[in-house]
Amino acid sequence: MKNNERTQEGENFILDTHIPEGPLAEKWTNYKAHQKLVNPANKRKLDVIVVGTGLAGASAAASLGELGFNVLNFCIQDSPRRAHSIAAQGGINAAKNYQNDGDSVFRLFYDTIKGGDFRSREANVYRLAEVSNNIIDQCVAQGVPFAREYGGLLENRSFGGAQVSRTFYAKGQTGQQLLLGAYSALSRQIANGTVKIFPRYEMLDVVIIEGRARGIIARNLITGRIERYFAHAVVIASGGYGNTYFLSTNAMASNGSAVMQMYRKGAYFANPAFVQIHPTCIPLHGDYQSKLTLMSESLRNDGRIWVPKRKEDAEAIRAGKLKPTDLKEEDRDYYLERRYPAFGNLVPRDIASRAAKERCDAGYGVGNTGLAVYLDFSDAIQRLGEEVIRERYGNLFQMYEKIVDENPYKTPMMIYPAIHYTMGGIWVDYELQTSIKGLFCIGEANFSDHGANRLGASALMQGLADGYFILPYTIQNYLADQIQVPRMDTDLPEFDEAEKNVTKRIKKVMNIKGQRTVDSIHRELGLIMWDLVGMSRNKEGLQIALEKIKNIRKEFWNNVYVPGDEYDFNNELAKALRLADFIDIGELIARDALLREESCGGHFREEYQTPEGEALRNDEKFSFVSCWKYTGEDTEPILLKESLKFEFIQLQQRNYKE
Repeated sequence: MKNNERTQEGENFILDTHIPEGPLAEKWTNYKAHQKLVNPANKRKLDVIVVGTGLAGASAAASLGELGFNVLNFCIQDSPRRAHSIAAQGGINAAKNYQNDGDSVFRLFYDTIKGGDFRSREANVYRLAEVSNNIIDQCVAQGVPFAREYGGLLENRSFGGAQVSRTFYAKGQTGQQLLLGAYSALSRQIANGTVKIFPRYEMLDVVIIEGRARGIIARNLITGRIERYFAHAVVIASGGYGNTYFLSTNAMASNGSAVMQMYRKGAYFANPAFVQIHPTCIPLHGDYQSKLTLMSESLRNDGRIWVPKRKEDAEAIRAGKLKPTDLKEEDRDYYLERRYPAFGNLVPRDIASRAAKERCDAGYGVGNTGLAVYLDFSDAIQRLGEEVIRERYGNLFQMYEKIVDENPYKTPMMIYPAIHYTMGGIWVDYELQTSIKGLFCIGEANFSDHGANRLGASALMQGLADGYFILPYTIQNYLADQIQVPRMDTDLPEFDEAEKNVTKRIKKVMNIKGQRTVDSIHRELGLIMWDLVGMSRNKEGLQIALEKIKNIRKEFWNNVYVPGDEYDFNNELAKALRLADFIDIGELIARDALLREESCGGHFREEYQTPEGEALRNDEKFSFVSCWKYTGEDTEPILLKESLKFEFIQLQQRNYKE
């Protein structure tokens, strides 16, 4: 095993990554060959809490239940089927190479490392690529209706950051179908009694006993009751923190509270600045909009992105004097194809997003706000026929038409970047265990395998890899030493203290009795984050953002108004508690972005760019995972660093032009 030594203010810190020694392609095999196991009779003696029922949480709970552990599965929605994973559209990556176009496990590994701008662990990413093929087999066995080609093999399409077709899909409903597969496996275990489901519960604290996670404090969202639950190990699969920005493609209930509870209890928050902007979203169309709608990256397979070549044409379109269909081919700037000829419209998300922003900032944007570009399918329809396009993307086109009231078969879609995914999250080792023993974190909630930018169709891959094929092994390595630990009563002092802190925080929020709604403060926070800590950042803006966030925090704790009763169904109270966490997350994002004096992936500092306007990394100073350690409400967090060492690939400037 390897230890990574870190230095902070003269002190030595050790972050044990538990990465096995040996060749890259043999690490996971060797780990499984030497890990500790728990026999079937002992599995029945062990309890595991899983928080979350998205693809990562549902697959983990189902797998652990299938193995014979007693699983308590907590779901913030009224049903696991309503987890946000259901909204994923385009597909899931795997290196099966059905197309015989040169794909391999190593190429998927390399594309992922490169797409993340060389800010992720080699060992974790290779393992992800290695188990990707198992995921597809698992999902096919569950009945997931992947698209198939004429010979019966599963169909593939391309996604950003790849020159091969490795993305498996079920029209534009891949997330839905994968979640239904995981949900069926979960339901089987619920029926068998190995998994107990707790719908409409929200975790509000982790209980630590003698340095180990031993349970959670959860709030019943229907009754408002605070409840205690013990387990030998706790797994958090609660998703990302994109809703810090208020407007995002995430579901309204998606939040970062579980992540913050882990952080406040001693788990490290890693790479918070790595936030993904998705390039193909329906543009903002009103001041009172509460969320944004994603249009799948898969659309970039057949759609071409462009803006007018001349500013006067763009101005005429914005004024309603000209239609996009009026512009001749020679009057259109297919800027991604022009700038990145090798990848064209399928460059990674961070690059496509910044390119759209650059065109709009320069005055070439369309729509009534000027903050939109065109995604045009006229060439594909002419080449393939409307029926083929309808078969591939019909539900997406239908959704767009319902929202925008324009027919995308006849008129180009309008798109613009929006907050979508978070690559940062809780730091975990190779075993997916946090710095707290017995506390595991999987899926988007951890700092993941994606580095500074996630490739499209890789989120579903990571969630199911963690839940089906990685955690069921690694958690046993921990639980093998816990079979002698009896089930603990929840009346222990540690449970008392945790519940006391939760109750105190709730009462504090309820007793403010201010003048402002939760949403009004959240909207203000989101605007600060988007303007100053969004697609483009600079030192001055980040310093201003940190001051503004401090003022937002003061405004919240002095002037928020939460109606109703704490011991009842109270959605405003739930939102207020989450907003308090979003404010702290926003500060961490800005602090991390200010620290990282380079540009990489989704983190773009205007001071650090190439002459062509591309992200300029500083590998000598910033080839590390930034791990923030909580020190208290009124004190600054401590920075720890996990060095990223590249033994099997060569660091280089990303190039998608050739």
